[in-house]
Amino acid sequence: MNSKAIFGKNSKPEGITPSVILCSPKYSANVGAAVRAASCFGAKQVWWTGNRFNLDDHDRLPREERMKGYKDVELRQFDRPFEHFTEAVPVAIELLPNSECLSDFVHPENAVYVFGPEDGSIPSVLRRHCHRFVSIPSKHCLNLAAAVYIVLYDRIIKQYRETGEKPSLDEVRGFVDTDTNQDIFGHTYKNGVAFV
Repeated sequence: MNSKAIFGKNSKPEGITPSVILCSPKYSANVGAAVRAASCFGAKQVWWTGNRFNLDDHDRLPREERMKGYKDVELRQFDRPFEHFTEAVPVAIELLPNSECLSDFVHPENAVYVFGPEDGSIPSVLRRHCHRFVSIPSKHCLNLAAAVYIVLYDRIIKQYRETGEKPSLDEVRGFVDTDTNQDIFGHTYKNGVAFV
């Protein structure tokens, strides 16, 4: 379990950008994947609203024990998350007639990305707080976790194009020799597994 996780409505108002807000998510697998996306692409927190998903009902998020960086992402449940982000720019990822296309979108430095549930849209009470509205160009509706990955990847790739700074891999990855269970750098892996 994430030692930094803070649950419930008594958590301190400490929103850190960039962050992700999931509105009333339905599936633990999507929350787990959103945490993984946040860890991979530098988002500091994943917030969720509603009570359809409750981490207390699960021993862990799916596959989180296999992800080395998940402890860098805080999980917070709060139904009024914008109270915690006074200096942030809330960005709704939503199909609306006036939405900006993600391809042309310039990500604010202090963005909080807001995603609707798997089976609906961002509630109007939360959408009213959003300053920007962005749609992801695709032929079909995206899975919630896939949408989080795409938006956070788009953010990091545009930062790379602007600054030339690449994100660094914070774990050992590579092919493992089946005879020695070591990768090309000499790191040893249990059962010869280096890939997640």
